[in-house]
Amino acid sequence: MAVPSYSHGASSIPLLGETIGENLRRTVEKFGDGEALVVRQQGFRCTYKELWELSGRAARGLLGRGVGRGDRVGIWAPNRYEWVVVQYATARIGAILVNINPNYRTSELEYALNQSGTGFLILAKGFRNADYMGMLAEVRGRCPNLRATLVLEDDWEALLRDGDKVAESDLAERESHLQFDDAINIQYTSGTTGFPKGATLSHHMILNNGYFIGEGVHYTEHDRVCIPVPFYHCFGMVLGNLACTSHGSTMVIPAEAFDPVAVMECVQEEKCTSLYGVPTMFIGELDHPRFSEFDFSSLRTGIMAGAPCPVEVMKKVKSTMHMPEVTIMYGMTETSPVSTQSAIGDPLEKQVGTVGRVYPHVEIKIVDQASGEILPRGEPGELCTRGYSVMLGYWNNEEATRQAIDAARWMHTGDLAEMDEEGYVKIVGRLKDMIIRGGENIYPREIEEFLYTHADVSDAQVIGIPSEKYGEEVMAWVKLKPGASLTGDDLAAFCKGKIASYKVPRHWKFVDEFPMTVTGKVRKVEMRDVSVKELGLEAAAAISTA
Repeated sequence: MAVPSYSHGASSIPLLGETIGENLRRTVEKFGDGEALVVRQQGFRCTYKELWELSGRAARGLLGRGVGRGDRVGIWAPNRYEWVVVQYATARIGAILVNINPNYRTSELEYALNQSGTGFLILAKGFRNADYMGMLAEVRGRCPNLRATLVLEDDWEALLRDGDKVAESDLAERESHLQFDDAINIQYTSGTTGFPKGATLSHHMILNNGYFIGEGVHYTEHDRVCIPVPFYHCFGMVLGNLACTSHGSTMVIPAEAFDPVAVMECVQEEKCTSLYGVPTMFIGELDHPRFSEFDFSSLRTGIMAGAPCPVEVMKKVKSTMHMPEVTIMYGMTETSPVSTQSAIGDPLEKQVGTVGRVYPHVEIKIVDQASGEILPRGEPGELCTRGYSVMLGYWNNEEATRQAIDAARWMHTGDLAEMDEEGYVKIVGRLKDMIIRGGENIYPREIEEFLYTHADVSDAQVIGIPSEKYGEEVMAWVKLKPGASLTGDDLAAFCKGKIASYKVPRHWKFVDEFPMTVTGKVRKVEMRDVSVKELGLEAAAAISTA
């Protein structure tokens, strides 16, 4: 009988049964004089004892301004030290932190504030070319729940002074009533289809996920973790901050947003032992003309997640960037986020060809997307996950929650995956990304991996575009390495005889950059829209989707 594609992350290490504040208190008791947070662009450094005191002042300041347990506190800012303080301050008073994407504009901001019922908004004056204060002024009259705002550059010190006027016993009283299953965080999904949905997460979910992330990369109080990924996303605030604070490691922030030179300088000067990023970030560092100037010898580990990683990139990160213990993680916001991870010491082919095995205390299965039945190992289907990490639900959206989480509490990820005999999982694509050409199922990831083996290709992204004859055709967007010159015919010839003819892209587009989300994920929906328009396929699109 075939072995089913099901795996349970049995673990001898128990889940943490405490709130984020309680966990931070324990870390402070152990490592109070250790460096907790370094934010280079602000010249900010603090120990764990100082972080505890600062988060307590901010927490009491919010109490003094009437923020109650379960109230929604929004934060709209790039990576700054205040973001980290607010993350722990809101957790300590039981307020629900609403992460607002730094790239949001007026309509998205208005939607997030109203959908979450945010009553108190903490914001920067702006970010890059965006005027946050101007945008807020434009929408505030249409946000009836928003009663107070705090601008970091103008009002932060006043909040801390307000905190000094509130007794520490008042904060202790609030903390004593908090439960680890309380909702503590709302994170909005990217909203590639319809309006964004607010994944609602508890202390228990994100604290334990962060803790086991740290366990997986063997963090101790001696680790210094370079975090160039955004705080508003799980990658920054869970894989980054909570993984560190649950182990006494140092959070090191290179810049407000990703900049390859700032990251490389940070690793060298702060002697970082771990580096995070999505694959495009690592590619940006490896391909940078100044890469050879920097010393990466302090690194030993790191995390690559958020998007499929080309095999060749992983090999270079392990060798050229001196990260032999780098791990791949897979997950989604709705699962706090990690569900699988490659392990230090895994064989190379498992480290570079899979996203590892099931996470501690989590279950995964791969099912036929039509019938819902568990598939035999080796067959592709939809990846589902269940356990402590699955979100409470989408905030105020029961219908969307029911569509995502079934009656048995399985979260349906929408990702296509295969599980091998040893339980390693390979992501082969997205249900929505899968291309069906003349009845053949084509997974873009396979073609992308192959194109990346060409010496002159820096990155490649594959999409399906409408075809009257086949339903869909394969198209590749290609980013070449500096100084390289290739045509679509060159790459088609490279593919010939090496991948099936129906997988060879019919259309090619050479670009300097891909349309990206702020977290570094490629926006394939936007790529498809651009391609359809440029190729004059509107009519075909209407026919093929009718």
